[in-house]
Amino acid sequence: MKILGIESSSLVASVAVVTDEVVTAEYTVNFKKTHSQTLLPMIDEVCRMIELDLSEIDAIAVSGGPGSFTGLRIGSATAKGLGLALKKPLIHVPTLDAMAYNLYGTSALICPMMDARRNQVYTGVYRFEQEFETVMEPCMMDTRELARELNKYGERVILLGDGVPVNAQIFKENLEVPFSFAPAQCSRQRGASVAVLGGVYFAEGKTETAMEHKPDYLRKAQAERELEEAKRQGKVAELAAGHSVGDGSQREGKA
Repeated sequence: MKILGIESSSLVASVAVVTDEVVTAEYTVNFKKTHSQTLLPMIDEVCRMIELDLSEIDAIAVSGGPGSFTGLRIGSATAKGLGLALKKPLIHVPTLDAMAYNLYGTSALICPMMDARRNQVYTGVYRFEQEFETVMEPCMMDTRELARELNKYGERVILLGDGVPVNAQIFKENLEVPFSFAPAQCSRQRGASVAVLGGVYFAEGKTETAMEHKPDYLRKAQAERELEEAKRQGKVAELAAGHSVGDGSQREGKA
């Protein structure tokens, strides 16, 4: 079985091929380039290096969100285009699930975090005992509230993701349970984790067609929030004229 994994939910762009539970290729870049510039050339390079004809893959696993609206759309469009062209199924892999899978086998709770700005993160809580288990479903949460939730479990926790550096001090001040920050090699999104977890879901029959696939953003885009706020304030004309009316973030306590 060959699974192509695509990850573009954040600044990280990563693609991987997993063949019969072996990572045969992975290409990851964490740099300020748009995924529209990087993903297809990365896939092409991976295929060239391992002499892979994309028609040989069984499915395409794609990181399905939450994350950057633009990044998710580019990853989704890439996966859908390949799926349609190759007539291959897609596997929707929640981004936070795949991040947690980086730490497979740990006895600690796993808490991936993606920076959502204004002291908020996209997050979830996971553990491994006999199998991979979701303890807290993916959501967007204030970091201090997350610290309080983690304290309730009373267990050691490993924190990872780009939400860690910008919020590290908050966790140092508010976490009462033993905790650590994941090391660099497993602290960000990886195409290999998307592909491996995608392989698990593929075996369980959790696939979708290219036409069915859509990202899970967990919140509305800023433009949608701004329009709703303009309607609430009766300032749609001002918004249409290019004037900012805010997006309701401070009123709603959201990023």
